[in-house]
Amino acid sequence: MEKRAVVRQSSFNKNITVTVIPGHFATNHSHINYFVDLTNIKSMHKMAKAAASRFGAAYANTPIDTIVCLERTKMVAAFLADYLSEHGINQNQDIAVLTPELKNGQVLLRDNLQSLVWGKNVLLLFANVSTGLTATSTLEGIRYYGGNPVGIASLFTTNTEVSGLPVVGIFTSDDIAGYETHSAADCPLCKNKVKLDALVNSYGYSKL
Repeated sequence: MEKRAVVRQSSFNKNITVTVIPGHFATNHSHINYFVDLTNIKSMHKMAKAAASRFGAAYANTPIDTIVCLERTKMVAAFLADYLSEHGINQNQDIAVLTPELKNGQVLLRDNLQSLVWGKNVLLLFANVSTGLTATSTLEGIRYYGGNPVGIASLFTTNTEVSGLPVVGIFTSDDIAGYETHSAADCPLCKNKVKLDALVNSYGYSKL
């Protein structure tokens, strides 16, 4: 499977790259024909910092008190908080970074974390926004806890907006020609009896 992998550079910064593998993959919500490996952006500090700068430039004029990050994006979020506290209207502000628990797809904030969201301007950071289901449920959760979502950032996205909020991405489906996502019931690869290559989630992939 890895022999089919190709490396893509971001149009914003050639030092930000992803590895793209064609095939047949199953996520928690859908079937996809490309696995977009975001491991290096999440794990390598220089690349994470470069990604944070891209997001920071996009949100420098947006008031942000808290960054809620999911899907192992906490290093990017920390660099982003640092960038925002040095630039734009968030300058000199102490910005909170937190990762909520997810229970059956719903956001759970323990009592000691709720004050970081209640009445705060919240930026959501994801690794991948494709079906939009996780982003939508997270938005609902943040609003339930009294937060004011002001934006969505994602390392890879096929959506330009979710629930009326624009999505800022490092990579989009335009960077991966032919990228498709389908429900399991509507997956054309399944209908053509193409076997799954791997199960994928925010941690990576497991071959079948």
